[in-house]
Amino acid sequence: MDLEEAAVTRKDKASDRELVGRLVDQARAEGLDLVGENGLLGRLTKLVLESALEGEITDHLGYDKHERAGSQTGNSRNGTRSKTVLTDVGPVEITVPRDRDGSFEPKIVRKWQRRLSGVDEMVISPAAKGLTTGEISAHLAEVYGAEVSRQTISTITDKVLEGMAEWQNRPLDAVYPVIFIDAIHVKIRDGQVANRPVYVALAVTVDGERDILGLWAGEGGEGAKFWLHVLTEIKNRGAGDALMVVCDGLKGLPQAIEQVWPRAVVQTCVVHLLRASFRYAARRHWDAIAKALRPIYTAPTEAAALERFHEFAETWGGRYPAIVKLWEDAWAEFVPFLNFDAEIRRVICSTNAIESVNARIRRAVKARGHFPNEQAALKCVYMAIMSLDPTGKGRKRWVNRWKAALNAFAITFEGRLTPTSR
Repeated sequence: MDLEEAAVTRKDKASDRELVGRLVDQARAEGLDLVGENGLLGRLTKLVLESALEGEITDHLGYDKHERAGSQTGNSRNGTRSKTVLTDVGPVEITVPRDRDGSFEPKIVRKWQRRLSGVDEMVISPAAKGLTTGEISAHLAEVYGAEVSRQTISTITDKVLEGMAEWQNRPLDAVYPVIFIDAIHVKIRDGQVANRPVYVALAVTVDGERDILGLWAGEGGEGAKFWLHVLTEIKNRGAGDALMVVCDGLKGLPQAIEQVWPRAVVQTCVVHLLRASFRYAARRHWDAIAKALRPIYTAPTEAAALERFHEFAETWGGRYPAIVKLWEDAWAEFVPFLNFDAEIRRVICSTNAIESVNARIRRAVKARGHFPNEQAALKCVYMAIMSLDPTGKGRKRWVNRWKAALNAFAITFEGRLTPTSR
Protein backbone atom coordinates (compact mmCIF):
# COMPACT_ATOMS: atom_id res chain seq x y z
CA MET A 1 0.00 0.00 0.00
CA ASP A 2 1.49 3.39 -1.01
CA LEU A 3 1.12 6.67 0.88
CA GLU A 4 -1.83 7.82 -1.20
CA GLU A 5 -3.77 4.58 -0.57
CA ALA A 6 -2.95 4.78 3.13
CA ALA A 7 -4.27 8.33 3.26
CA VAL A 8 -7.50 7.27 1.54
CA THR A 9 -7.90 4.35 3.97
CA ARG A 10 -7.47 6.64 6.99
CA LYS A 11 -9.99 9.04 5.51
CA ASP A 12 -12.50 6.23 4.93
CA LYS A 13 -12.10 5.00 8.51
CA ALA A 14 -12.51 8.51 9.85
CA SER A 15 -15.67 8.90 7.73
CA ASP A 16 -17.02 5.60 9.07
CA ARG A 17 -16.41 6.67 12.66
CA GLU A 18 -18.01 10.04 11.95
CA LEU A 19 -21.07 8.36 10.46
CA VAL A 20 -21.40 5.98 13.42
CA GLY A 21 -21.00 8.91 15.81
CA ARG A 22 -23.80 10.81 14.11
CA LEU A 23 -26.07 7.76 14.23
CA VAL A 24 -25.41 7.21 17.93
CA ASP A 25 -25.98 10.92 18.69
CA GLN A 26 -29.23 10.82 16.75
CA ALA A 27 -30.33 7.69 18.58
CA ARG A 28 -29.63 9.31 21.94
CA ALA A 29 -31.49 12.44 20.93
CA GLU A 30 -34.51 10.34 19.98
CA GLY A 31 -34.26 8.27 23.15
CA LEU A 32 -33.48 5.06 21.27
CA ASP A 33 -31.85 2.06 22.90
CA LEU A 34 -28.97 0.29 21.19
CA VAL A 35 -30.83 -3.05 21.01
CA GLY A 36 -34.42 -4.15 21.42
CA GLU A 37 -37.52 -3.28 19.46
CA ASN A 38 -36.94 -0.15 17.31
CA GLY A 39 -33.39 0.10 18.71
CA LEU A 40 -30.48 1.58 16.78
CA LEU A 41 -29.02 -1.80 15.76
CA GLY A 42 -32.44 -2.94 14.60
CA ARG A 43 -32.82 0.14 12.41
CA LEU A 44 -29.33 -0.32 11.00
CA THR A 45 -30.06 -3.97 10.27
CA LYS A 46 -33.28 -2.95 8.50
CA LEU A 47 -31.37 -0.37 6.44
CA VAL A 48 -28.64 -2.83 5.44
CA LEU A 49 -31.07 -5.62 4.52
CA GLU A 50 -33.37 -3.37 2.49
CA SER A 51 -30.39 -1.80 0.69
CA ALA A 52 -29.06 -5.27 -0.15
CA LEU A 53 -32.46 -6.39 -1.41
CA GLU A 54 -32.75 -3.27 -3.57
CA GLY A 55 -29.33 -4.05 -5.03
CA GLU A 56 -30.40 -7.62 -5.75
CA ILE A 57 -33.52 -6.64 -7.66
CA THR A 58 -31.56 -4.04 -9.59
CA ASP A 59 -29.14 -6.75 -10.70
CA HIS A 60 -32.07 -9.03 -11.51
CA LEU A 61 -33.91 -6.45 -13.65
CA GLY A 62 -30.84 -4.81 -15.16
CA TYR A 63 -31.75 -1.20 -14.41
CA ASP A 64 -31.81 1.17 -11.45
CA LYS A 65 -34.96 2.24 -9.68
CA HIS A 66 -36.96 4.97 -11.50
CA GLU A 67 -34.99 4.53 -14.75
CA ARG A 68 -37.31 4.92 -17.73
CA ALA A 69 -35.46 2.18 -19.61
CA GLY A 70 -37.08 -0.34 -17.31
CA SER A 71 -40.41 -0.13 -19.13
CA GLN A 72 -38.81 -1.68 -22.21
CA THR A 73 -37.44 -4.83 -20.51
CA GLY A 74 -40.64 -6.85 -20.21
CA ASN A 75 -40.33 -6.99 -16.44
CA SER A 76 -40.29 -4.21 -13.86
CA ARG A 77 -40.61 -3.44 -10.17
CA ASN A 78 -43.99 -4.12 -8.64
CA GLY A 79 -43.96 -2.47 -5.24
CA THR A 80 -42.91 -4.18 -2.01
CA ARG A 81 -44.25 -6.47 0.65
CA SER A 82 -43.61 -6.34 4.41
CA LYS A 83 -41.86 -9.15 6.20
CA THR A 84 -40.54 -9.62 9.73
CA VAL A 85 -37.31 -11.57 10.14
CA LEU A 86 -35.67 -12.66 13.37
CA THR A 87 -32.08 -11.40 13.62
CA ASP A 88 -29.34 -11.35 16.24
CA VAL A 89 -30.62 -7.96 17.44
CA GLY A 90 -34.26 -9.02 17.59
CA PRO A 91 -37.19 -9.05 15.15
CA VAL A 92 -36.80 -6.58 12.26
CA GLU A 93 -39.59 -5.59 9.87
CA ILE A 94 -38.33 -5.08 6.33
CA THR A 95 -39.85 -4.29 2.94
CA VAL A 96 -38.99 -6.77 0.20
CA PRO A 97 -39.18 -5.53 -3.42
CA ARG A 98 -41.20 -7.50 -5.96
CA ASP A 99 -41.20 -7.77 -9.76
CA ARG A 100 -44.18 -8.15 -12.08
CA ASP A 101 -43.51 -11.65 -13.38
CA GLY A 102 -42.52 -13.05 -9.97
CA SER A 103 -39.10 -14.27 -11.10
CA PHE A 104 -37.12 -12.31 -8.49
CA GLU A 105 -35.54 -14.71 -5.96
CA PRO A 106 -33.71 -12.70 -3.26
CA LYS A 107 -30.59 -14.28 -1.75
CA ILE A 108 -29.90 -12.13 1.31
CA VAL A 109 -33.35 -12.95 2.74
CA ARG A 110 -34.83 -15.82 0.78
CA LYS A 111 -38.50 -16.33 0.13
CA TRP A 112 -40.24 -17.80 3.17
CA GLN A 113 -37.12 -17.28 5.28
CA ARG A 114 -38.02 -15.89 8.70
CA ARG A 115 -34.68 -16.23 10.47
CA LEU A 116 -31.21 -15.10 9.51
CA SER A 117 -28.42 -17.65 9.97
CA GLY A 118 -27.06 -16.06 13.16
CA VAL A 119 -30.34 -16.78 14.91
CA ASP A 120 -29.89 -20.52 14.39
CA GLU A 121 -26.61 -20.22 16.27
CA MET A 122 -28.39 -18.40 19.09
CA VAL A 123 -30.70 -21.40 19.41
CA ILE A 124 -28.26 -24.24 18.80
CA SER A 125 -25.61 -22.95 21.21
CA PRO A 126 -27.83 -23.02 24.33
CA ALA A 127 -29.39 -26.28 23.12
CA ALA A 128 -25.91 -27.80 23.08
CA LYS A 129 -25.59 -26.84 26.74
CA GLY A 130 -28.76 -28.76 27.54
CA LEU A 131 -31.37 -25.98 27.70
CA THR A 132 -34.90 -27.08 26.87
CA THR A 133 -36.95 -25.48 24.09
CA GLY A 134 -38.97 -23.60 26.71
CA GLU A 135 -35.83 -22.23 28.37
CA ILE A 136 -34.37 -21.15 25.03
CA SER A 137 -37.64 -19.43 24.10
CA ALA A 138 -37.64 -17.54 27.40
CA HIS A 139 -33.97 -16.61 26.94
CA LEU A 140 -34.56 -15.15 23.47
CA ALA A 141 -37.56 -13.20 24.70
CA GLU A 142 -35.64 -11.78 27.67
CA VAL A 143 -32.36 -10.93 25.91
CA TYR A 144 -33.45 -10.10 22.37
CA GLY A 145 -37.14 -9.31 22.79
CA ALA A 146 -37.90 -12.00 20.23
CA GLU A 147 -40.92 -14.24 20.56
CA VAL A 148 -39.83 -17.62 19.22
CA SER A 149 -42.12 -20.60 19.72
CA ARG A 150 -40.96 -23.93 21.09
CA GLN A 151 -41.91 -25.55 17.80
CA THR A 152 -39.70 -23.11 15.87
CA ILE A 153 -36.79 -23.84 18.22
CA SER A 154 -37.33 -27.57 17.80
CA THR A 155 -37.36 -27.10 14.02
CA ILE A 156 -34.07 -25.20 14.17
CA THR A 157 -32.35 -27.84 16.31
CA ASP A 158 -33.72 -30.61 14.09
CA LYS A 159 -31.58 -29.16 11.30
CA VAL A 160 -28.53 -30.65 13.02
CA LEU A 161 -29.89 -34.16 12.40
CA GLU A 162 -28.90 -33.98 8.74
CA GLY A 163 -25.37 -33.02 9.71
CA MET A 164 -25.32 -35.70 12.39
CA ALA A 165 -26.25 -38.45 9.91
CA GLU A 166 -23.51 -37.32 7.53
CA TRP A 167 -20.98 -37.06 10.36
CA GLN A 168 -21.89 -40.49 11.73
CA ASN A 169 -21.28 -42.15 8.35
CA ARG A 170 -18.21 -40.22 7.19
CA PRO A 171 -15.09 -42.14 6.09
CA LEU A 172 -12.43 -42.58 8.77
CA ASP A 173 -8.65 -42.65 8.74
CA ALA A 174 -6.93 -45.93 7.92
CA VAL A 175 -5.08 -46.09 11.24
CA TYR A 176 -5.41 -44.48 14.67
CA PRO A 177 -2.65 -44.52 17.31
CA VAL A 178 -5.17 -44.70 20.17
CA ILE A 179 -8.91 -45.14 20.40
CA PHE A 180 -10.63 -44.47 23.73
CA ILE A 181 -14.02 -46.09 24.18
CA ASP A 182 -16.56 -45.54 26.92
CA ALA A 183 -20.31 -45.35 27.49
CA ILE A 184 -22.45 -42.86 29.35
CA HIS A 185 -26.04 -43.44 30.44
CA VAL A 186 -29.00 -41.19 29.64
CA LYS A 187 -32.64 -41.42 30.61
CA ILE A 188 -34.94 -42.11 27.67
CA ARG A 189 -38.71 -42.38 27.91
CA ASP A 190 -39.74 -45.28 25.72
CA GLY A 191 -42.95 -46.46 27.35
CA GLN A 192 -41.27 -45.77 30.67
CA VAL A 193 -38.16 -43.84 31.62
CA ALA A 194 -35.08 -46.08 31.68
CA ASN A 195 -31.31 -45.68 31.63
CA ARG A 196 -29.85 -46.35 28.19
CA PRO A 197 -26.14 -46.40 27.25
CA VAL A 198 -24.75 -44.05 24.63
CA TYR A 199 -21.49 -45.47 23.29
CA VAL A 200 -18.72 -42.97 22.48
CA ALA A 201 -15.50 -43.66 20.57
CA LEU A 202 -12.79 -41.00 20.62
CA ALA A 203 -9.61 -41.39 18.60
CA VAL A 204 -6.29 -39.62 18.44
CA THR A 205 -5.20 -39.13 14.83
CA VAL A 206 -1.67 -39.58 13.50
CA ASP A 207 -1.41 -35.77 13.61
CA GLY A 208 -2.31 -35.68 17.30
CA GLU A 209 -5.82 -34.27 16.82
CA ARG A 210 -8.95 -35.41 18.62
CA ASP A 211 -11.53 -37.15 16.45
CA ILE A 212 -14.83 -38.39 17.89
CA LEU A 213 -15.68 -41.29 15.60
CA GLY A 214 -19.37 -41.60 16.40
CA LEU A 215 -22.25 -42.03 18.83
CA TRP A 216 -24.42 -45.10 19.23
CA ALA A 217 -27.47 -45.63 21.44
CA GLY A 218 -27.73 -49.10 22.95
CA GLU A 219 -30.38 -51.10 24.77
CA GLY A 220 -30.28 -52.03 28.45
CA GLY A 221 -26.85 -51.95 30.06
CA GLU A 222 -23.45 -51.54 28.45
CA GLY A 223 -22.40 -54.79 26.79
CA ALA A 224 -19.40 -56.22 24.95
CA LYS A 225 -21.68 -57.58 22.22
CA PHE A 226 -22.87 -54.10 21.29
CA TRP A 227 -19.30 -52.81 21.47
CA LEU A 228 -18.39 -55.46 18.88
CA HIS A 229 -21.08 -53.98 16.61
CA VAL A 230 -19.72 -50.44 17.19
CA LEU A 231 -16.09 -51.37 16.56
CA THR A 232 -17.00 -53.34 13.44
CA GLU A 233 -18.83 -50.31 12.06
CA ILE A 234 -15.78 -48.13 12.76
CA LYS A 235 -13.58 -50.62 10.88
CA ASN A 236 -16.03 -50.79 7.98
CA ARG A 237 -15.85 -47.00 7.66
CA GLY A 238 -12.13 -47.25 6.92
CA ALA A 239 -10.32 -47.64 10.26
CA GLY A 240 -8.47 -50.83 9.38
CA ASP A 241 -5.99 -50.63 12.26
CA ALA A 242 -5.77 -49.28 15.80
CA LEU A 243 -2.52 -49.50 17.72
CA MET A 244 -4.07 -49.28 21.18
CA VAL A 245 -7.63 -49.31 22.48
CA VAL A 246 -8.17 -47.92 25.98
CA CYS A 247 -11.34 -49.06 27.74
CA ASP A 248 -12.87 -49.92 31.09
CA GLY A 249 -12.90 -53.41 32.55
CA LEU A 250 -16.13 -54.58 30.93
CA LYS A 251 -16.20 -58.37 30.69
CA GLY A 252 -15.74 -59.65 27.14
CA LEU A 253 -14.60 -56.28 25.77
CA PRO A 254 -10.94 -57.30 25.15
CA GLN A 255 -12.14 -60.26 23.08
CA ALA A 256 -14.44 -57.98 21.05
CA ILE A 257 -11.56 -55.60 20.34
CA GLU A 258 -9.25 -58.47 19.34
CA GLN A 259 -11.86 -59.78 16.93
CA VAL A 260 -11.96 -56.43 15.09
CA TRP A 261 -8.29 -55.41 15.36
CA PRO A 262 -6.21 -58.53 16.15
CA ARG A 263 -2.96 -56.55 16.53
CA ALA A 264 -4.36 -53.82 18.79
CA VAL A 265 -3.03 -53.55 22.34
CA VAL A 266 -5.94 -53.48 24.81
CA GLN A 267 -5.32 -51.22 27.81
CA THR A 268 -7.62 -51.16 30.81
CA CYS A 269 -8.14 -47.66 32.19
CA VAL A 270 -6.34 -47.26 35.50
CA VAL A 271 -8.87 -44.72 36.73
CA HIS A 272 -11.69 -47.22 36.18
CA LEU A 273 -9.74 -49.83 38.14
CA LEU A 274 -9.27 -47.44 41.04
CA ARG A 275 -12.94 -46.45 41.07
CA ALA A 276 -13.98 -50.10 40.99
CA SER A 277 -11.59 -50.82 43.88
CA PHE A 278 -13.12 -48.11 46.03
CA ARG A 279 -16.58 -49.60 45.56
CA TYR A 280 -15.43 -52.64 47.59
CA ALA A 281 -13.87 -50.58 50.39
CA ALA A 282 -15.18 -48.52 53.28
CA ARG A 283 -14.94 -44.78 52.74
CA ARG A 284 -12.52 -44.34 55.63
CA HIS A 285 -9.99 -46.61 53.86
CA TRP A 286 -10.07 -44.94 50.44
CA ASP A 287 -7.05 -42.71 50.99
CA ALA A 288 -4.94 -45.57 52.36
CA ILE A 289 -5.94 -47.89 49.52
CA ALA A 290 -5.20 -45.23 46.91
CA LYS A 291 -1.76 -44.70 48.44
CA ALA A 292 -1.09 -48.46 48.47
CA LEU A 293 -2.21 -48.93 44.83
CA ARG A 294 -0.21 -46.04 43.41
CA PRO A 295 3.17 -47.92 43.44
CA ILE A 296 1.57 -50.61 41.26
CA TYR A 297 0.57 -48.43 38.31
CA THR A 298 3.62 -46.15 38.60
CA ALA A 299 6.12 -49.03 38.72
CA PRO A 300 8.98 -48.83 36.17
CA THR A 301 8.44 -52.38 34.90
CA GLU A 302 5.81 -55.12 34.89
CA ALA A 303 7.94 -57.19 37.30
CA ALA A 304 8.16 -54.31 39.76
CA ALA A 305 4.40 -53.74 39.46
CA LEU A 306 3.78 -57.40 40.31
CA GLU A 307 5.95 -57.10 43.43
CA ARG A 308 4.04 -54.03 44.57
CA PHE A 309 0.76 -55.84 43.91
CA HIS A 310 1.82 -58.78 46.12
CA GLU A 311 2.64 -56.28 48.87
CA PHE A 312 -0.81 -54.73 48.49
CA ALA A 313 -2.46 -58.16 48.62
CA GLU A 314 -0.62 -59.04 51.82
CA THR A 315 -1.71 -55.79 53.48
CA TRP A 316 -5.30 -55.49 52.27
CA GLY A 317 -6.23 -58.92 50.93
CA GLY A 318 -7.58 -60.15 54.24
CA ARG A 319 -9.94 -57.20 54.65
CA TYR A 320 -10.84 -56.66 50.97
CA PRO A 321 -10.27 -59.87 48.94
CA ALA A 322 -12.63 -58.56 46.23
CA ILE A 323 -10.18 -55.75 45.40
CA VAL A 324 -7.34 -58.26 45.02
CA LYS A 325 -9.45 -60.44 42.73
CA LEU A 326 -10.49 -57.38 40.70
CA TRP A 327 -6.85 -56.56 39.94
CA GLU A 328 -5.94 -60.18 39.28
CA ASP A 329 -8.75 -60.52 36.73
CA ALA A 330 -7.77 -57.25 35.02
CA TRP A 331 -4.01 -57.79 35.16
CA ALA A 332 -3.52 -58.91 31.55
CA GLU A 333 -5.18 -55.74 30.23
CA PHE A 334 -3.71 -53.49 32.95
CA VAL A 335 0.02 -54.14 32.36
CA PRO A 336 0.52 -53.35 28.62
CA PHE A 337 1.24 -49.64 29.19
CA LEU A 338 4.05 -50.55 31.62
CA ASN A 339 6.07 -51.83 28.65
CA PHE A 340 6.14 -48.40 27.03
CA ASP A 341 8.17 -45.30 27.80
CA ALA A 342 6.95 -42.46 29.98
CA GLU A 343 5.58 -40.40 27.08
CA ILE A 344 3.15 -43.13 26.06
CA ARG A 345 2.25 -44.06 29.63
CA ARG A 346 1.27 -40.53 30.50
CA VAL A 347 -1.42 -40.27 27.84
CA ILE A 348 -2.84 -43.79 27.66
CA CYS A 349 -2.97 -45.15 31.21
CA SER A 350 -6.46 -43.73 31.70
CA THR A 351 -9.49 -42.62 29.71
CA ASN A 352 -9.09 -39.02 30.90
CA ALA A 353 -9.06 -37.96 27.26
CA ILE A 354 -12.62 -39.17 26.83
CA GLU A 355 -13.70 -38.38 30.39
CA SER A 356 -13.49 -34.64 29.64
CA VAL A 357 -15.80 -35.18 26.65
CA ASN A 358 -18.17 -37.25 28.76
CA ALA A 359 -18.24 -34.53 31.42
CA ARG A 360 -19.54 -32.05 28.84
CA ILE A 361 -22.09 -34.56 27.62
CA ARG A 362 -23.27 -35.28 31.18
CA ARG A 363 -23.82 -31.56 31.86
CA ALA A 364 -26.01 -31.25 28.78
CA VAL A 365 -27.89 -34.46 29.55
CA LYS A 366 -28.41 -33.56 33.21
CA ALA A 367 -29.93 -30.22 32.26
CA ARG A 368 -32.55 -32.03 30.16
CA GLY A 369 -33.43 -34.72 32.71
CA HIS A 370 -34.77 -37.30 30.28
CA PHE A 371 -35.56 -37.52 26.57
CA PRO A 372 -38.76 -38.55 24.76
CA ASN A 373 -36.91 -40.89 22.40
CA GLU A 374 -33.51 -42.13 21.28
CA GLN A 375 -33.17 -39.57 18.49
CA ALA A 376 -33.71 -36.65 20.87
CA ALA A 377 -31.01 -38.01 23.18
CA LEU A 378 -28.49 -38.48 20.37
CA LYS A 379 -29.25 -34.99 19.04
CA CYS A 380 -28.49 -33.46 22.43
CA VAL A 381 -25.25 -35.43 22.80
CA TYR A 382 -24.19 -34.61 19.25
CA MET A 383 -24.72 -30.86 19.75
CA ALA A 384 -22.77 -31.04 23.02
CA ILE A 385 -19.71 -32.60 21.40
CA MET A 386 -19.88 -30.31 18.36
CA SER A 387 -19.56 -27.32 20.69
CA LEU A 388 -16.55 -28.68 22.59
CA ASP A 389 -13.91 -26.38 21.12
CA PRO A 390 -15.52 -23.19 19.74
CA THR A 391 -12.27 -21.20 19.74
CA GLY A 392 -9.95 -23.90 18.40
CA LYS A 393 -7.57 -23.54 21.36
CA GLY A 394 -8.37 -27.06 22.56
CA ARG A 395 -7.18 -28.49 19.24
CA LYS A 396 -3.79 -26.82 19.65
CA ARG A 397 -3.44 -28.16 23.20
CA TRP A 398 -4.27 -31.68 22.02
CA VAL A 399 -1.68 -31.58 19.26
CA ASN A 400 1.03 -30.27 21.57
CA ARG A 401 0.18 -32.83 24.24
CA TRP A 402 0.43 -35.77 21.87
CA LYS A 403 3.56 -34.85 19.89
CA ALA A 404 6.03 -36.69 22.14
CA ALA A 405 3.76 -39.72 22.48
CA LEU A 406 3.27 -40.00 18.72
CA ASN A 407 7.03 -40.02 18.20
CA ALA A 408 7.26 -42.86 20.70
CA PHE A 409 4.41 -44.69 18.95
CA ALA A 410 6.18 -44.40 15.60
CA ILE A 411 9.20 -46.21 17.06
CA THR A 412 7.29 -48.78 19.13
CA PHE A 413 4.84 -49.65 16.33
CA GLU A 414 7.28 -49.26 13.46
CA GLY A 415 5.66 -49.40 10.04
CA ARG A 416 2.04 -49.26 11.26
CA LEU A 417 1.69 -45.57 12.01
CA THR A 418 1.49 -44.03 8.57
CA PRO A 419 -0.10 -40.56 8.28
CA THR A 420 -3.14 -40.57 6.04
CA SER A 421 -5.28 -37.75 4.71
CA ARG A 422 -9.04 -37.86 4.65
